[in-house]
Amino acid sequence: MSDEGAVVPPASETNTGKWLLLALAVIYVAGSLYFLFDLRSQVSSLSKDDQTTKAQLAELTRRVQAGEASDETLAQQVGMTKKELSARAADLQRQTRAAEARLAAQQKEQISQVTGEVAGVKTDVGGVKTDVASTRSELEATKARLERTIGDLGLQSGLIARTRDDLEVLKHRGDRNYYEFTLLKGAKPQPVSTVSLQLKKADVKKGKYTMNVTADDRTIEKKDRNVNEPIQFYTGREHLLYELVVWTADKKKVSGYLSTPKSAPVPVSAQQ
Repeated sequence: MSDEGAVVPPASETNTGKWLLLALAVIYVAGSLYFLFDLRSQVSSLSKDDQTTKAQLAELTRRVQAGEASDETLAQQVGMTKKELSARAADLQRQTRAAEARLAAQQKEQISQVTGEVAGVKTDVGGVKTDVASTRSELEATKARLERTIGDLGLQSGLIARTRDDLEVLKHRGDRNYYEFTLLKGAKPQPVSTVSLQLKKADVKKGKYTMNVTADDRTIEKKDRNVNEPIQFYTGREHLLYELVVWTADKKKVSGYLSTPKSAPVPVSAQQ
């Protein structure tokens, strides 16, 4: 009787529950399979990454080892360079010391030479001073020998030079112009300053001579004149007084000088 009172579920509801459970089981299995597949993929990826990491670590290790080897090689090279630089520096120091020693020796030698030259110059200066003093003494003696006299025109003459040394003294005085000459007997008239002189004859024993003087296109004969006697004549537009002196005479030639005022014309040969 009790069975007759129980409720029996419909068959359709029972089938639906079975299909729902089956679906859930399928979903669970499918999810599990997906999860397992994804997990395997991640494990495979991690394995690859691990291999890559290991490879990178191996490459890094190789580079580090290579770097260490390079550092050792570089250290060795630097060590060799230091040795070479040290040797080169020592050699340069030796060369520098040798050069300094040579320079010091050369300077010492040059100083010795200069000192010797200075001493020589001092000696030369002393000699020059002595020569100057001697020359002054000779000039003073020469001045004492110079004389004033009357020329052949009866005019007061200046100082008369009787030798070439006397003439040098007169030249240095600068009072007049002086021209030396030597005349040969029988030769053509010889230009002296702005006049011409010609020796006609000379008497050594008597110390006399005869000379033609040509000035302003006019010839004057100075006959039987004495050695060291001033021969005077006028010439030029300004009527300037010229004076000549013969200080030596022999059979074939006479020597002396011609004296002209400072304002007298200068010969062309003297201007060139």
